Amino acid sequence: TLAMSNPILEISRTGMDVEYRRLEVVAQNIANAGTTRTADGESFFPLRLVSGPRTAPAALKAGAAAVQAALPGVQIYGVERMNVAARQVYEPSHPHADARGFVSYPGVDQLTGMTTLMIALRTYEANVAVFNATRSMYLKAIELGGRQ
Repeated sequence: TLAMSNPILEISRTGMDVEYRRLEVVAQNIANAGTTRTADGESFFPLRLVSGPRTAPAALKAGAAAVQAALPGVQIYGVERMNVAARQVYEPSHPHADARGFVSYPGVDQLTGMTTLMIALRTYEANVAVFNATRSMYLKAIELGGRQ
């Protein structure tokens, strides 16, 4: 495909993939800010997406120089739990309250989550704009080349 053969399109495409997934993770954190237990009865812990330069497995073994030149774009390395303390709220009538009457809620910082959400959205939009502009230039070049 055109995206796979062009590094600019590939960088934009992988950037959109990563930012879309980041939006999902942040939305999950915000949605669970008031959750005391997950479906399996465990406490919810905020998550974060870990991403970085796209690398091929062989490039990882070859060294830093090979990693830099391996593949255009970015990739998701994983989603990990954030090590943040739970918010303790005094609610003695809550069914999940401890012996002192406190309920543990996930340590989700909603302000940081909303900021990350906005940054991810803007980054996604920027990648869409670059992708569309590059695609338009290629199509115009094909059109001009066909006139000869």
